[in-house]
Amino acid sequence: MTKKKLIYAALLAAIVFVAIASPALATGEQVKAIKGVRFIDLKLWYAVFLFIVGFIGGLVSGFIGSGGAFVLTPGMMSLGVPGAVAVASNMCHKFPKALVGAIKRHKYGQVDLKLGLMLGISASVGVEIGVKIMQYVQQMWGDAGSNLYVSFAFVVVLITVGGYVFYDAWRITKRGGLDIVPKLAMRLQKINIPPMVNLKTANVRISAWFTIPLGIATGMLAATIAVGGFIGVPGMIYLIGASSLVASATELVIAFVMGLTGSIEWALVGMIDIRLTLLILAGSLFGIHLGAIGTTYVKEHMIKVVMGTIMLIVALSRGFAIPKYTNQLGLTSIADSSVKLMSNISFGIMVFALSLGAIIILSSMIKAMRKKPSEIREEVMDFEGAADETA
Repeated sequence: MTKKKLIYAALLAAIVFVAIASPALATGEQVKAIKGVRFIDLKLWYAVFLFIVGFIGGLVSGFIGSGGAFVLTPGMMSLGVPGAVAVASNMCHKFPKALVGAIKRHKYGQVDLKLGLMLGISASVGVEIGVKIMQYVQQMWGDAGSNLYVSFAFVVVLITVGGYVFYDAWRITKRGGLDIVPKLAMRLQKINIPPMVNLKTANVRISAWFTIPLGIATGMLAATIAVGGFIGVPGMIYLIGASSLVASATELVIAFVMGLTGSIEWALVGMIDIRLTLLILAGSLFGIHLGAIGTTYVKEHMIKVVMGTIMLIVALSRGFAIPKYTNQLGLTSIADSSVKLMSNISFGIMVFALSLGAIIILSSMIKAMRKKPSEIREEVMDFEGAADETA
């Protein structure tokens, strides 16, 4: 049995364990404390939609390293999946997919393993905190409260981070694609507080203390809304000084550690819908290979362009979904017809965001590959071989 087959077998065993452990380990009091937990009726077109969402999420994840969760969680919620269940199921699919992507991009020399493990350890602490916050919101206000919390957090984080990343990508484009080390990162690198760590792949020397708050914040956000890359990737770029290519690849290592930790936490309260996990994972494992290959063909600033563009569109989608949850909590009294219309608009924008993300990534790859015809055959054969082993 090849090394890749062993890895996939181990991942499958881990997922099966979480699926079995989720109801078995959850105590009666813990489950009762979570109000209104429910799993949706999985229709055929729901399954097809989730597989496609998983593929595009994997494509985006392999390309920008954020785990693709910012399309997966809202994608599941658009089908009526409660926010807490969407977050939990997303985290469960994250660690095997992230490991596959990390291995793929490590072959290209893009992963700083030391940085990834350092941030992953502190992120695990953040995951513990984030899960407790999510459980508290669910206990106090039920599904509507957790859905509002997740959607509002998405809007705030996506607009803030996505806007800045998009602006930075625009500035780099004006400079002709030249990506320089941010001034803040350069200042932090000059502060000598032991222990200092040398990050070979990132080509950075920085105090280990600066990685701890970044890791905790990444873990908290990942456990709360299943998205840690929105802090992790920009943090590595603008605070630590890693290139966007190295940051997006290293984030996959962090996502693996956080995903495994978070899956265990959510399994203890029986919140993982393993059907959703397996569907999005099936699509993701194919998409992530293609996304990782794409990073070897496009300019680094294109990663920021894709990240910023999709973030802002998904934020708009979640914004249209908020009135539904505020009505359920009695905070607003918007007409049902208007709420339904806004929910449909939210779903339509989500589909548009997914399609646009795939189009930008694939078109960028195709355009760049035409300039490197000698490399096409080798990469395609590598992708097909990986896809065959995945299947």
